[in-house]
Amino acid sequence: SGIQYIWDCVLGYETLLRSPFFPVLFSLTVYLSFCLPFVVLDILSPKVALIRRYKLQQKSNVTWTMMWNCLALSLYNHAMYIFPLSVLHWYWRPVSYLATAPGIFEVVRDLSACLLLFDFQYFVWHLLHHRVPWLYRTFHKVHHKNTATFALTTEYSGAWETLSLGFFAAVNPMLLGAHPMTEMLFHILNMWLSVEDHCGYDLPWATHRLVPFGLYGGAPHHDVHHQKFKSNYAPYFTHWDKLFGTLHSE
Repeated sequence: SGIQYIWDCVLGYETLLRSPFFPVLFSLTVYLSFCLPFVVLDILSPKVALIRRYKLQQKSNVTWTMMWNCLALSLYNHAMYIFPLSVLHWYWRPVSYLATAPGIFEVVRDLSACLLLFDFQYFVWHLLHHRVPWLYRTFHKVHHKNTATFALTTEYSGAWETLSLGFFAAVNPMLLGAHPMTEMLFHILNMWLSVEDHCGYDLPWATHRLVPFGLYGGAPHHDVHHQKFKSNYAPYFTHWDKLFGTLHSE
């Protein structure tokens, strides 16, 4: 099958996959690749009216300094916290890769389950970090430095936020017994949705426009959170905010 062929290609790099450097390289490469198209839009938007019309906050411009500050903090967190933890994880729990790929139904089922579980965990975590002043002041305030979001603000956060949310993302595929291939796909999907959430653009092909009935909030939903602070705590879907009365749409 097509999935088996892809998985066989991935397993061809097993030495790299088993390396303690792999999680950090994978995380940074995927993250920066997803940020890059939006960085190009940010550079062009002051000059190109067509791009600017899709910008959520028309009056805000992203400067090189703002981008560099975000990138520097992200690289620092990867070097100082994520890499040492990856090495410990590699040492204590060596990765084993199954030779057989998962079926398409299994991939879709486990991907959806991982995403819905992460969305719930993030919602609770996020709500607490806004409702408990000490938590907000000590940990989450850094992420709110930018009231106008742009792609590189996705990982603009302190060590505790980076690690706790990273922990949820890492532990969910294990809890749900997902195949290593599904686990990789979940990390890729989660990073894409996270970057898209912070991109600052409402593009015609954005995920929230593809998911019907307003079930998915996307960039406009999260941008409101960065402006208003007291609403839209769920990262992706809208059901928890609806349930808790914290949904705010522009």
